[in-house]
Amino acid sequence: MAEAEFDRAIEQLRENHVRVTPQRKTILNYLITHHTHPSVEMIYEDLKDSVDNISMATVYNTLKLFVDYNLVIELKNGDGSTHYDYFGHPHYHVICDNCGQITDVFDPHFTEISKELALMTSNKTGYLVTGNNIEVHGICPNCQRKLHLNR
Repeated sequence: MAEAEFDRAIEQLRENHVRVTPQRKTILNYLITHHTHPSVEMIYEDLKDSVDNISMATVYNTLKLFVDYNLVIELKNGDGSTHYDYFGHPHYHVICDNCGQITDVFDPHFTEISKELALMTSNKTGYLVTGNNIEVHGICPNCQRKLHLNR
């Protein structure tokens, strides 16, 4: 499945006349195969020893490009950091308010809920809604155990 996602994303870039460099391919593949919602720094640290001609600026600029083409979304963490997520399959996120862990939630109703939210927002505000990133906040199971919050 990751290979099909990769091929689809590369084709989308080519259709938009974006030059597909080896660094861009590597960063895209990394995002598709890692569901850790990495930051620029995390991606750079993981790739710097195995990828030629990669810098923090390359990672940052590539992620900005992917965000511009709706392949990747930015997630602002509670600590002020920005994390990135490949968005090939629509989903929402649940974020732990204690440790900052971000977890993907895939649900068959998500697309319908997202469309309904966009329509409701447009009707109430007059905005032309171009997208949304839904986040749910809470305390993850690990932190619940550490904080003795289990029910």
